Amino acid sequence: MLGRRYRYANRYLEIIRVLSKYGFADLISQSRIENVINFGKRLVFKKTDQQITTRSRWERMRLVLEELGPTFIKFGQIISTRADLIPKELLFELEKLQDSVPQFPGDEAVYIIEQELGKPIEEIFNSFSKVSVAAASLAQVHKATLLNGEEVAVKVQRPGINRMIETDLEIMFHLATMMEKHIPEMRSYSIIKIVEEYESSIRKELNFANEASNLEQFGANFQKDTDIYVPQCYRDYTTKKILTLEYIHGIKFSDINDSNTKKFDPKVIADRGADSILKQIFEYGFFHADPHPGNLLILPENVICFLDYGMMGTLTQNTRQLISAMLIGAINRDAEKIVRGVLRLCEADGEVNVLKLELQVTELINRYFYASLEQMDIPAMLNDMLSFFPDNNLKIPSDFYLLGRALILFQGNGEKLDPNFNVAKYVKPYAMKIIKDRIHIRKLVNNMYFSTEELVQLINDLPYETREILEKIKSGKIKMAFEHKGLEPMLITHERISNRLVFSIVLASIVIGSSLVTLSKIPPLWKDIPVIGIAGFLAACILGFGLLISILRHGKM
Repeated sequence: MLGRRYRYANRYLEIIRVLSKYGFADLISQSRIENVINFGKRLVFKKTDQQITTRSRWERMRLVLEELGPTFIKFGQIISTRADLIPKELLFELEKLQDSVPQFPGDEAVYIIEQELGKPIEEIFNSFSKVSVAAASLAQVHKATLLNGEEVAVKVQRPGINRMIETDLEIMFHLATMMEKHIPEMRSYSIIKIVEEYESSIRKELNFANEASNLEQFGANFQKDTDIYVPQCYRDYTTKKILTLEYIHGIKFSDINDSNTKKFDPKVIADRGADSILKQIFEYGFFHADPHPGNLLILPENVICFLDYGMMGTLTQNTRQLISAMLIGAINRDAEKIVRGVLRLCEADGEVNVLKLELQVTELINRYFYASLEQMDIPAMLNDMLSFFPDNNLKIPSDFYLLGRALILFQGNGEKLDPNFNVAKYVKPYAMKIIKDRIHIRKLVNNMYFSTEELVQLINDLPYETREILEKIKSGKIKMAFEHKGLEPMLITHERISNRLVFSIVLASIVIGSSLVTLSKIPPLWKDIPVIGIAGFLAACILGFGLLISILRHGKM
């Protein structure tokens, strides 16, 4: 417990120091987080470097995340997929976040592997390079050779990263609570909600067994596709903290240049990449959500290999059908069809103005869908589309944002290979295929069969269910539950008012009682004044000032 408290205090101090360094003294002061550490105040108001103050507030926020290390870098990378929760200017900066994290010593990687697999490194690998080939926020990758001679890439989790993330998550929740409580404008950003989403995501990524399962599912989907290569996962050498994969020799997409493009056909790679992304989305409903250039390898014969399966998106069959219907509605310029799909896809987080939503959708169609599919600006369209959901109190499933991110990233990748590339022209055939499959006679017959089966089951159960309801009514066991929403703030306010009224009555009683005692000259006396009366007046003064301070602290008289 003492060690935990020490880590917590030190980390909080470091966060305050970094925020102060990048000119966020106002944020520290307004949220009152310097009060957590008694000596934090002298660091908060340290003069910020002049070069830093010339940068924008959002750029400085990115620099804060980078300096605070792995947990905060990953936080920025994950929330950069949520255009509905953060300002566009910050979103632009978060997309620049880099894993500028140093390698940890190879001996520590060896120790973790031996602890996880329960064997000396010599009994696991024929050779193991202690110099990593790549380092990121949560792990680094080492090249090795199995005892049978197969080359593998071993992804090893950073030592102590679990403990660091637990500490940082606790601090993040506390910071979010303090900011939303003391800085009114921060409430509109739903900071606590953002941290909750991050916590869920980071816990999944910390378990490499999840990534192994993602890779195997992805490989099963593309096992018959010769245009896509998926590395083999070695389950016997994989645990929560290490992941062992087939080592792939290829050229990173980000490293393709004029000297090596002669080996490849850029247009073929772009076409295959678009085809694979849309298959993942519309056919399998399981897609790689982070296809940035560093996560794509190009192999001979223009074969594409995806790397890093930690961030994946999942779409249910119903969601895929809704997305397809909305795409067809957009292509046919049918705003009403799109609005119906949006309302079915999203949860309402308040009152939805359908007329306003339909007007915004119509404006979106007029802006983008009167151009040819080859000329459509997919990134701009997705950004505009995502912005009107929070405006209409609509909450979209988080994987929908991952879908938008995947399409935007791949549009950028395709443009680097083929200046005329546009993923939009590939979308229509897939959407049409899903619609055709949905209305195919075999599908309709199957749906009718299952619906009939459920109807028969309902008819069989109806007499029993009806009798059970009637018996509960007769015995008085039927209960009705009412739920009131939005009353908590009013109840808290009423309770505070009641407490102050009672406090004021008690205070007045003390003053009146003390006055009567003073007038009656009840001993003991001090300078001809009853001591009990003096004590009562002093108590009344203290309590009165306490009540006044409490009112002023809450900002209302």
